[in-house]
Amino acid sequence: MNHPSFIKNVILTAGLLAAAVASAQDIKVGYNGDLSASPSAQSGQAAVLGMEAAIADINAGGGLLGRKMVLVTRDDISAPPKSIQNMSELVDSEKVSAVFGPTNSGNAMAWKHIANQKKIPVIGNVGSGTDITKPMSAGADNYMFRVSMVDREQVAALMAYVKKNGDTSKVVGLMAETTGYGQGGLKDMEEIAKLQGIRIAATEKFGVGDTDMTSQLSKMKSASVDTVVVWAQGTPIAQLVRSMEKINYFPLVLTSWAADNITFYDAAGKALAEKPIFMRTVSENRTPAQQKLFDRIGTKLKAPGSFSFALHGYDSIQLYAAAVKQANSVDGNAVRLALEDLKAPVQGVLKTYEKPFSKANHEALTAKDLVWIRWKDGKLQPYTDPIVGSLSPADFKQ
Repeated sequence: MNHPSFIKNVILTAGLLAAAVASAQDIKVGYNGDLSASPSAQSGQAAVLGMEAAIADINAGGGLLGRKMVLVTRDDISAPPKSIQNMSELVDSEKVSAVFGPTNSGNAMAWKHIANQKKIPVIGNVGSGTDITKPMSAGADNYMFRVSMVDREQVAALMAYVKKNGDTSKVVGLMAETTGYGQGGLKDMEEIAKLQGIRIAATEKFGVGDTDMTSQLSKMKSASVDTVVVWAQGTPIAQLVRSMEKINYFPLVLTSWAADNITFYDAAGKALAEKPIFMRTVSENRTPAQQKLFDRIGTKLKAPGSFSFALHGYDSIQLYAAAVKQANSVDGNAVRLALEDLKAPVQGVLKTYEKPFSKANHEALTAKDLVWIRWKDGKLQPYTDPIVGSLSPADFKQ
């Protein structure tokens, strides 16, 4: 080897070694969720965009503990086996310090044991299933946290509305799809209705792929049901309101937040989309900070309505970063303990988080943080009426 070639190889090798050392010092975090398969994938994509924006801000400010943050994404295509495989790859091969997601609640339930066994903090920012953040056993250390909607929190607010709307909501029915998501919501609805002293006159179920629910709705109509509370994904809720039109039966309809999905709007059509009332974490009326983030990533969103998940994603990263700084470590157990006792407020784009978590509570957002929504002229507009205006946190019984 001649002299110039030798020097060139030495420089190249040194450069590769330096890059490898820098990469080894990066703080890797993962996102494991549906990014392509189901209608909910747009929510996962939005969460990732929000996370990427937060990580860019942190890195622009000098990184986390002086180290660069890096996001590793894995698409679970909405399939639990793939999601379990992703979780193992992220933890064992990619050596991530924390995981975010998933998009679908059932996938979190499929792998939450891995996070707890490996002591890897997880901050959910899309899936809303109530049981996701519950510990594996009473009193056990729990590594599952969330910055997103929670089914039971939504149900608590919806049932509080029904209770206070007693002059109109005299006969109440429940409807839910037969998936784990729907049945989990139905369990929450039945339990909280009982706490509120609301008698349920009829309960009906439907398949997630059903396009005609007139049979179930006819039973509701025969029972004189004037208020229906529905737990299902966006497209089935659209098929439900289309079925209502077929038999000209339009009770008051309160639904899960899935009615905010553009797939619901597209399948229901403009007029029928304006029937349900539901809740989410933000309307399309944005604060200056939210608008600033929307201006950065809005063109990349699959649907503008999915922006709420970008807010969840952004704030979930900020809360994780605050816990790492407090712990002065990325050790999973140390970060978990810091999350459960954050000493300083954390400024997010949804709100300022003051001690959002504790040993017993791993939910950063509760019913009092949610806003009432109804589609109007193709936009997710804030909804209010005298009942909504009279509700207080004391009404949200769980």
